[in-house]
Amino acid sequence: MIIFIKILLAHILGDFLLQPKSWVTEKEAKKWASPKLYLHVLIHGVLILLLVWDFQYWALALTVTVTHFLIDLAKLSFQNKSTKTSWFIVDQLLHILVLVGVSLVWFYPDTSWFWIFESVGFWTILAAVCFLSFGVSVIMNVLLEPWSLKIFDKANDSLSNAGKYIGILERLFVFVFILTDHWEGVGFLITAKSVFRFGDLKESKDRKLTEYILIGTLMSFGMAILTALATLYLIKTF
Repeated sequence: MIIFIKILLAHILGDFLLQPKSWVTEKEAKKWASPKLYLHVLIHGVLILLLVWDFQYWALALTVTVTHFLIDLAKLSFQNKSTKTSWFIVDQLLHILVLVGVSLVWFYPDTSWFWIFESVGFWTILAAVCFLSFGVSVIMNVLLEPWSLKIFDKANDSLSNAGKYIGILERLFVFVFILTDHWEGVGFLITAKSVFRFGDLKESKDRKLTEYILIGTLMSFGMAILTALATLYLIKTF
């Protein structure tokens, strides 16, 4: 575990501390032809060896360096202005998966991890997360559409899809809080959202908007709570 923490630290330092904005700009412009791309991945390998401080892990450092190069090159090749954020998220997730993978291969080579994919808990949680992230958004749009058409008949100045992502995040937070038996976190989320919404509702003085927001909030939290409770029941029962 200590090795994984060290190579994770190397990734954080290499990707966020030791990579100036000018390097990123040059890599995006020149892609594979940018010397900064090769210097960047080399720094990752050197950082791993320095933090681990044991040359016997040179193959691990080389593996991370090569995969980091391939992932970064793929991101630079396929991303555009509209997909830049999405590719950044994918890029970081792939890097973390590589770090987890090499750690397991190097330190737990005889351990079979396929049991995870045969676990009821794994598939139940995965289904619940997908439902809360994508399914609930669609369901709420359909159920609230009759009211939203009456309230939001004019263009508003909110960020594109901001409400959608806020809803997804709040449901996932509720889900995690309940699964880890921290119900007080759910209360904190409700309080925090109420505080942020209070100003908008007070200024608008629109009873319909107030009712719409309350219904949407209660529906979102309610579905998250029910999904979390159902997940716990399935895990404990099966």
